[in-house]
Amino acid sequence: MKALTFLITLFLSSSIAVAQTDSLSAVLYSLIQNKEPFIEKKERDISEIKKMLEVPDLSKRQQYDINRKLFEEYKTYISDSAIHYAQNNLKIAYELNDSYAISETKLILASAYSIAGMFIESLDLLKSIEKRNLTYELKVSYYDNYKLLYGYYAQNNFYTSGYNKRSAIYRDSLLGLLDTNFTHYKIVYADKLYDNNQLKDAKEILTNLLNQSKEENHERAILAYALANVYKKEGNIEMQKKYFTLSAICDIKNNIKENASLQALALVLYEMGDIENAYQCIKSSMEDAIFCNARLRTFEVSKIFPIIDSAYQEKTLKQREELKRFLLLISILSVFLVIALIFVYRQMKKVARIRKKLHLSNLKLNEVNRNLQEANDKLKATNLKFTELNTELSEANQIKEAYIGHFLDLCSTYIDKLQKFQNSINRKLTENKREELLKILRSNEMIDNELKELYDNFDHIFLHLYPNFVEDFNSLLLEEERFVLKHNELLNVELRIFALIRLGITDSSKIAAFLHYSANTIYSYRTRVRNKAAVPRHEFESLVMKIGSISQ
Repeated sequence: MKALTFLITLFLSSSIAVAQTDSLSAVLYSLIQNKEPFIEKKERDISEIKKMLEVPDLSKRQQYDINRKLFEEYKTYISDSAIHYAQNNLKIAYELNDSYAISETKLILASAYSIAGMFIESLDLLKSIEKRNLTYELKVSYYDNYKLLYGYYAQNNFYTSGYNKRSAIYRDSLLGLLDTNFTHYKIVYADKLYDNNQLKDAKEILTNLLNQSKEENHERAILAYALANVYKKEGNIEMQKKYFTLSAICDIKNNIKENASLQALALVLYEMGDIENAYQCIKSSMEDAIFCNARLRTFEVSKIFPIIDSAYQEKTLKQREELKRFLLLISILSVFLVIALIFVYRQMKKVARIRKKLHLSNLKLNEVNRNLQEANDKLKATNLKFTELNTELSEANQIKEAYIGHFLDLCSTYIDKLQKFQNSINRKLTENKREELLKILRSNEMIDNELKELYDNFDHIFLHLYPNFVEDFNSLLLEEERFVLKHNELLNVELRIFALIRLGITDSSKIAAFLHYSANTIYSYRTRVRNKAAVPRHEFESLVMKIGSISQ
């Protein structure tokens, strides 16, 4: 569990460190592209100091102090100018016959020679100084100059170990002189720990000093650079990148043209495969070294620059080739796009034509719909009229049937009276009245003929009113029980009975009177026919009543 917690903590710390480094890198690359504001400020500050030299009747001491300020401004900015003002001060110091000023100027001039790579000149000046006559501050500067001289010289000479040992001797002398509480002492001591591979202790000292340093000055740049070198020895490339970047930011903001952080960062980025940003940093470092005329830095950069430049050019060439291929692909795609646009344009025109046709068709359909609606309205009106006519016809049929029924009732009554009259005459006949008998017989025959003609007329008139009566009536019966009429026979007795029923004469006694049968006989006929029905018996006669009606 503890191991897991440690791994998670380590992962989170690494993630945070990478995020911080990326943020610092963004700031640095922006500053590299925008150095001008800092340079302009530096030039304004120098110009203001130079104006002080134009003041008339300046004393030698005043000139010396102004030159001293100009040297400090130019020391890491333009080494030639720094050397110029230091040399002027050396002349003034001799003119003043001021031993302190002579020693002080020789020391600052020696540091300028070392920065510029003029190691022999620097060494000659340092040898010319009487160490025993130096004050504490000048003695600190004296040991510091020797340490830096041999350190710089070791970086540019094959025989590095001998010069590094000499630098270490002067470093020990410096440590023996400095107060252990001074920042200067801690920086030099951390350098010694670094050389002795006591990296943890060196890192602790430098980290504490860096955390205490709040201003983005040259001292902060030196601390960040030293801490980055510690991480370099540890092999921690991300932290190396972070602190070299921090040092480079401080150098740019303070116009430190004599710097080592940018070239060191360029090497780190090159190792990480970030060729583009590595080239940007080494190019900026070369520009700074040339601007400052710092021969040492120029020499160092010139060893690294061709390697990074070659990789950058190779990458640029690959990018150009990729760009050519990409442009070719874009050109091909553009051709296809133009073809597609032409096709789409044609399709759009086609769609527009179709839409126009559809619009016209819709207009026609709307017109047809309106016509259909009007026709439908007319049809509805016609149907309404037909309904009214049907109603009127139905009413007329009902009236007609009522009148026919009434007529038949009258005929039945008349026939009944005629039969009664005939029967009464027959009862009064005697044997001796033969002539009267013959007359009566002829009278009976005439009556029978009249009845037959009456029934024939009835059949004709009824079938004229209901031409499909026989077929419709048979459809109500079982198939094997249906009536088959004889030749020239319009209706038989059963059909005539139900014809009368269809006309509304449902009373058996009235039917019997009309057809010259007894009521019982009529009832028997009706019952027998109902028994042959293919429909429910109780519905049979009601269905007969509907034969030939409009609503059937």
